[in-house]
Amino acid sequence: MGLRPGIWLMRGDRPSAAGRVTAWLLGPAPLPWRVVSAGILLVVAVSAGLHPKWGSDNAFVVKAADALLAGASPYEDKRFLYLPSAVIMAVPEAMVPRAVLRWLLPAGMTGLLGAGWWASLRLLSVSLRSRMAVGGLALLALVYKPYANLVMLGNWTAISAAALPLALLLAHRRRWAAAGLVVGLAIACKPMLVPLGLLFVLARQWRGLAVAVLVPAGMSLAGALLMPSPTLFFTKTLPFLFQGQDSYALPWDASPVAVLPRLGVPGPVAVALAGAAALAGLWAARTRWRRPDAEGEGDGPRLAETACMVMLAAFLVSRPSFDHYLLVVLPLLLATGAREGSMPRSPWFWLALTPQMVLVPWPSELAHKRRAFKDCATLCGLAILLARRARRSSRVTLEPVTTAGSPPRTEPECAATPAASASRTAF
Repeated sequence: MGLRPGIWLMRGDRPSAAGRVTAWLLGPAPLPWRVVSAGILLVVAVSAGLHPKWGSDNAFVVKAADALLAGASPYEDKRFLYLPSAVIMAVPEAMVPRAVLRWLLPAGMTGLLGAGWWASLRLLSVSLRSRMAVGGLALLALVYKPYANLVMLGNWTAISAAALPLALLLAHRRRWAAAGLVVGLAIACKPMLVPLGLLFVLARQWRGLAVAVLVPAGMSLAGALLMPSPTLFFTKTLPFLFQGQDSYALPWDASPVAVLPRLGVPGPVAVALAGAAALAGLWAARTRWRRPDAEGEGDGPRLAETACMVMLAAFLVSRPSFDHYLLVVLPLLLATGAREGSMPRSPWFWLALTPQMVLVPWPSELAHKRRAFKDCATLCGLAILLARRARRSSRVTLEPVTTAGSPPRTEPECAATPAASASRTAF
């Protein structure tokens, strides 16, 4: 059941300020909100299809599928960095006329991001008719620049952005094998969710972990058997990927491993610092997992924050790490905003996102060749905020609430509220 906007946490006879914000966010969205939100998403998708560089990332995967159909090895192209299973996934797309794909691809990217937002809301028990649900994704599309970039480029990161919250929703419903299947299929398309295997380990869900491993392994084996010279993946592609690709990707690589040397930090020191930060992030993820959520709240927030911490830790050391990678975790983090004391209720969260906001007039050198500095700042900022949240105790107290025509009672379905001392702390 969704969070009920009509039930407010009461201190005496007056709702708290945080309670009023929660009630407004979870209230039903008026019809104009729905129309405007749908219009924003449509405009972003159409403008992506009209952009001269539309589908440029997706083109690498389609080109790999074309090579397979022509009897050549997809790994002859050094820009194709996915598993052999991704080639199989791209074959149907390679058969679609380019003029049709120009409009289908942005629509598909929008649909995947919308599916991820839907699953994030359900995981956190937020009504799909609420203001937060209707306006959240549209706001992200309007002001968060990587959203439009992802839709325009057609990068398969959108698959992971949909798969992660969907897998967590299935895990929340105790369907860990199905969650493993979703993660496995996403890895078969793009191996971005490989670090999520740690969540299955923390939860001791070995069957789900086995499914998540065997599905992409089996599909990759099938793809390798269909293509010539599949060993190029190990001899050519993996070495190219592990060294961070080349100068082509460097201006967009937001990993501290790539950014710190550009600021004068020696390479080995940058690797050590990024590695230490990633290990600290994994420790924070383990700490958050071992701290259960409040009674009656379920484990939705714990699943969301643990998974996001694992992914952010991986982004700190992965090469490359692009700005749109954060769209894998941002919908989940934004959906936690329905609860008081969550990260989106802190001004520091929005300060961390500021470098990615469309309306900020950044100098041209930070918009092009040096944009990775901004992207790295956002990545590190979110990782630090989530790690600090994982460390601090956030035991939640559900105080008596009253509804019209009913006696005071404790409502386990209302927005969880931290203790008064915690609610006055920014993070």
